[in-house]
Amino acid sequence: MRMETTVNTAHEPRASALLDDVEPDEAFLIASEQEDPPQARRRALVVLIADHALDAGEDTDRLVTELLIEAGFAVDAVVSVRSKKSQIRQAIETAVVGGVDLVLTVGGTGVGPRDRAPEATRAVLDQLVPGIAQALRSSGQACGAMDACTSRGISGVSASTVVVNFAASRTAVRDGMATLAPMVHHVIDQLQKASVE
Repeated sequence: MRMETTVNTAHEPRASALLDDVEPDEAFLIASEQEDPPQARRRALVVLIADHALDAGEDTDRLVTELLIEAGFAVDAVVSVRSKKSQIRQAIETAVVGGVDLVLTVGGTGVGPRDRAPEATRAVLDQLVPGIAQALRSSGQACGAMDACTSRGISGVSASTVVVNFAASRTAVRDGMATLAPMVHHVIDQLQKASVE
């Protein structure tokens, strides 16, 4: 035999009605803001490098922007440049001077005569961080992104900005961002800690 219990709630006040009459405690709000200051989003700039449409498609800018936002970055801009070393270098230098935390270049990492992203990037870097580029190649091989695993892309630091070269295919970009996010946050943390000390 099963017994059912019925609760009469007709005379009980609704929880939302009770909450409407409660004022927030100002001292509590101030204390909680001081305990946990909101973390400023890290800033990124994307440099799309191509003399023609990128392998990742016409919406590469949106794809990279969405993936960077998911990884905790605010995207200052997406800049398109031709595959000329001087234009690539100028875009990276402008981002570094602007104080972004990450410059992500997409394209120009192959073995063709116009693939100049690694050379342009190297000219701007203060120090190389080869582990990032190695991890991107390794994960590219694992996911079948041939342009990622054969990429000549490099990574490193210029002033307090991390600069990373990505291959241009959609698979390389998606997999690269999944691989890059934890590493780049670690490097940025190190740079910020060093600048405070």
